[in-house]
Amino acid sequence: MRVVPLALAGVALVEHPRFEDPRGAFFESWNERAFAAAGIGAPLVQENVSVSKAMVLRGLHYQIPHTQGKLVRVLAGAIFDVVVDLRRSSPTFGRSLCVSLDASRAESLWVPGGYAHGFLALGNDTRVQYKVTDFWSRESEHTLAWNDPALAIRWPIPPGAVPLLSPKDQAGAMLAQAKTFP
Repeated sequence: MRVVPLALAGVALVEHPRFEDPRGAFFESWNERAFAAAGIGAPLVQENVSVSKAMVLRGLHYQIPHTQGKLVRVLAGAIFDVVVDLRRSSPTFGRSLCVSLDASRAESLWVPGGYAHGFLALGNDTRVQYKVTDFWSRESEHTLAWNDPALAIRWPIPPGAVPLLSPKDQAGAMLAQAKTFP
């Protein structure tokens, strides 16, 4: 397993060794010892799977309290994945990081607590699996506006197209008004 640190502190792309033979392929997506040895020693307590149509945008989500770290992996299709630093004490507060994840690659994205996370499904029947470090809590859940100009996220949305959002995601807070981490 190779862990590639990305531009925001603690966020990393995890490249899993993939073994192929005439039957297909195999890779180990989670191994507590290997992840701990790589510096990702968080307990994962819940696993979620979302299924999305093309142009569904989910996020940008986070929880305060009951902060969640997330291990994100695409099971089918591809996504444009976005992470935003919401730690006020961080030199990268308000900065976003974008990564393309695809089911054909044996990769996961590690997003530690303190960040908002979201993604745009790039095709129909896109399946995303994410393991989290704390349980979902309705009272702790917050949404950051996906289209806040202050975030300067360049979503790959074709001209004239409109992403499909839940009512919760449509009502996301702008960074200037959002609840953030210390």
